[in-house]
Amino acid sequence: MRFDGTIKSWNDERGFGFIEPTQGGQDIFVHIKAFNHLRERPQASQRVTFQVESDAQGKKRAINAELLRLKPAPAKPKQKVLNRGAATLLALPAFGIVMLLGYLLGHPPRWLVWAYLGISALTFLTYAIDKSAARREERRTPEKTLHLLALFCGWPGALVAQQLLRHKSSKQDFRAVFWGTVVLNVAGFIFLASPYAQHFLQSWVSRLPIMNTF
Repeated sequence: MRFDGTIKSWNDERGFGFIEPTQGGQDIFVHIKAFNHLRERPQASQRVTFQVESDAQGKKRAINAELLRLKPAPAKPKQKVLNRGAATLLALPAFGIVMLLGYLLGHPPRWLVWAYLGISALTFLTYAIDKSAARREERRTPEKTLHLLALFCGWPGALVAQQLLRHKSSKQDFRAVFWGTVVLNVAGFIFLASPYAQHFLQSWVSRLPIMNTF
């Protein structure tokens, strides 16, 4: 027996949501794999038809689901999302200019360039693995780990992953902390490129007990 309903909520990163049946009753769990001939990603407020079965624990879930009508997205909000994504990626060339000026006018460690490239690649890979785990409902990478990678020179890779993979790009709490790590990392690079860093390191090294023995 088929039922009609509306997708009440949908988590695209994890690939599941809940259907509110038209005839009433409890919400029905639906996984992305339950949809037949899926051409578009499901969205909240879409109409669907589906069948119901019980899992091993006796909980109801939808099977053989089909989308009836894709709710068109308003043009202006979509344009805002595109503009925000483009503006976000502008942070990369802007930091490239900061880095270039840092090496032209200051003396930051040369290994920082390789650190940004290597850790960014590792961070991008970590985002990809986490998104794949979310779709398969497997163990996720802790957000703390993603933030630490971003803080320690991996934020360019995280930024690219958020836009290309559409992962962690809409969660406001996560993005607020993420941009905080970006600010701290860039501030750290500027400090290392400044003459204050050399004075600080020289002063710190001179205070080491082993240095006083020579």
